[in-house]
Amino acid sequence: MIRGGDIVKGTCLLQKGQPFLVVEREFHNPGKGTAIARVKMKSIKDGSVLSLTIPTQQEVEDAEVDIAACQYQYSDQDNFHFMNNESYDQYEIPLADMEEKKYYLQEGNSYELTIWEGNVIDIKIPYKVVFTVAESENYVKGDTVSGATKPVTTETGLTVRVPLFIKQGEKILVNTETNEYVERVNS
Repeated sequence: MIRGGDIVKGTCLLQKGQPFLVVEREFHNPGKGTAIARVKMKSIKDGSVLSLTIPTQQEVEDAEVDIAACQYQYSDQDNFHFMNNESYDQYEIPLADMEEKKYYLQEGNSYELTIWEGNVIDIKIPYKVVFTVAESENYVKGDTVSGATKPVTTETGLTVRVPLFIKQGEKILVNTETNEYVERVNS
């Protein structure tokens, strides 16, 4: 149990039988009455958002989640396969549970897995990831006005809009939250 006044951003709380991650927290101390914490939480399992107002002295149930650094091995038709970097435990995560993350996973890279009650409920993808351009159409300089972009496909199948000067085989940095090109990476 954790008191409302001790809740900080990043705390995991158990609400409606599932873990929620605190993404925003604000304390309010009215002139009269008890201080409260206004908390905005996101479900780790399904991404739904929940807002609560909790008196600072009230206790709420915190979720016991484990974070494990794991290496992404490969995926087959049904599962992602990860290996714990310390214990060498193997994790199989159904593709259907995390379909939107498949384009950001690169074999051999390490990711943080969030584990609740023995089940992996989230794969933490870094904010920015370097990809290699696998497919790109060539454009002639001067074809269009400045700021023009073209779609390219990365080695994982992710489609990103990039400036016209990006060619096949080059490395690009992509913002994984917005799926936008950030910059070209020189090797």
